[in-house]
Amino acid sequence: MERFIMKEVDPAAFKAMLGLESYLSSTSISPLHHELIRVRASQLNGCAYCINKHTEDARKMGETEQRLYLLNAWREAPQFSEEEKIILAITEEVTFITQQGLTDATYQKAVQHFGIKGTAELIMAVNVINAWDRIGISTRRIPGK
Repeated sequence: MERFIMKEVDPAAFKAMLGLESYLSSTSISPLHHELIRVRASQLNGCAYCINKHTEDARKMGETEQRLYLLNAWREAPQFSEEEKIILAITEEVTFITQQGLTDATYQKAVQHFGIKGTAELIMAVNVINAWDRIGISTRRIPGK
């Protein structure tokens, strides 16, 4: 059972989160790559509401069903580019920060491919969806609602 909707109970907190979303829309990360980050982090965190929302958003942007199905096995799937594999590695390592954190190997690949600023933007994108996931899970948001 859904506990509450953050936007209704604490509009200031919700507005602050939207401010982070506004920042993300100004970054160099493509909208489709944003959705891959959001879907993958939400899968890892187990946020049904966010998985549902962001897979729908990804499809609207042209993401294929095949790639969404393969997202859990992105390392083995040739459907993901090297750039996307770096993005997904960052997503997993930052989401599971207590396991090993962002490894030096992934960080170096990211900096080589995206530069320092682009790497910072990716880290922020992962952190923002992790915050949304935690809101969705702790308030028990209902998928599709």
